[in-house]
Amino acid sequence: MNRTIAAPCLSLRRGTAGNEVVTMPQLGFGTYKVSDAEAERAVTAALELGYRHIDTAQMYGNEAGVGRALAACGIARQQLWVTSKLNNPNHRRDDALRSFDATMRDLQLDVLDLFLVHWPLAASPGIDLVDTWRTMIEILDSGRVRAIGVSNYQSEHLHTIIDATGVTPAVNQIELHPYLIQHQLRAVDEKLGIVTESWSPLGRGRLLDDPEIGRIAAELEVTPAQVIVRWHLQHGLVVIPKSTHPERMRANADVFGFELTTAQMAALDALDRGMRTGSHPDLVQV
Repeated sequence: MNRTIAAPCLSLRRGTAGNEVVTMPQLGFGTYKVSDAEAERAVTAALELGYRHIDTAQMYGNEAGVGRALAACGIARQQLWVTSKLNNPNHRRDDALRSFDATMRDLQLDVLDLFLVHWPLAASPGIDLVDTWRTMIEILDSGRVRAIGVSNYQSEHLHTIIDATGVTPAVNQIELHPYLIQHQLRAVDEKLGIVTESWSPLGRGRLLDDPEIGRIAAELEVTPAQVIVRWHLQHGLVVIPKSTHPERMRANADVFGFELTTAQMAALDALDRGMRTGSHPDLVQV
């Protein structure tokens, strides 16, 4: 029997000039580096465990597997939140529209919940931030996606597209964890009314052996991963931990029966060392 994780939802603007909002589950299931064949099994398991927010991307090459799991799950579409992202070679208008059509076919959806520009590619020849964002607005206006946003955008990228179009992204998905707390960029997102979403929320596993995180986990009798996921939630971030192991998937979602104290949150914040586990946005090009 399917159940639903009692995760809170965050309100976000659709990415229009108006005030219409949609609600997005704060806890989701990530599928980065999950093969297409494995994605079907992993997403099926996640949905059975109660996840209702699934994050994928054209770049991951697993949208078809995610789509097969969604089509077979038997869960009402309105109970699910599905995110995908525009791949780097597809920023030009015709490529973006074509690839979005392919995304929708692979996911077997009529309407996607959230579509993000995966990387800004601000220094790539022939790629223009504003032109790409205008195409995203066109996709939103088509009615085939409920909200649009960006991923890995820095402050200057956000201001460039908003100033040119008057349309603010609903979400900015960035690398974020206790070793990279992104305080300044989170403040920019908040000021602009953008929801911040964390990718690599566990630091690709590197944080799990941190002594301070282990100490807090022992105090609370939970796992280090649960401490980190809870830290994201209490900071008001959307968080999408990834695992293909059902027991870890279950544990990553079992974070609503405890709360980190103010002192524990401060101790985790103090771990910040500006350490990325992925690429810096300025270095990613086509």
